[in-house]
Amino acid sequence: MCTTTVRTDFVARHYLTVPDPGPEGKLHSRRFRAELEFRAPGLGEYDYLVDIDEDTAALEAPADRYTDATPDDLPESDGDNPGVERFSRVVFDRVTDDTVAEPAVAVRDDEAAGYTAAV
Repeated sequence: MCTTTVRTDFVARHYLTVPDPGPEGKLHSRRFRAELEFRAPGLGEYDYLVDIDEDTAALEAPADRYTDATPDDLPESDGDNPGVERFSRVVFDRVTDDTVAEPAVAVRDDEAAGYTAAV
């Protein structure tokens, strides 16, 4: 099995919407790292698993959308709690397609909490 990972860092603002969120219920900034991982049984025609430049650009597109934004207020949040679990799924849906087996997106925050969304 071959694996390739691309990653990017960004800062977004958010607030939790769960009951009794404590200080996390107030708008605050948080540093995130998003990683896009691809796995496949072998390399492609030119001995690459994926086009790293293309996939880095695909990952940076949602990072650019969320940098200094408030994901809670964007349509894709749809009123859902903006934890890294949900955020990871939103990024996953924006950057993956059917060209590589087992794509996965991991989003981690500055407190080392994280979640991975995968096929």
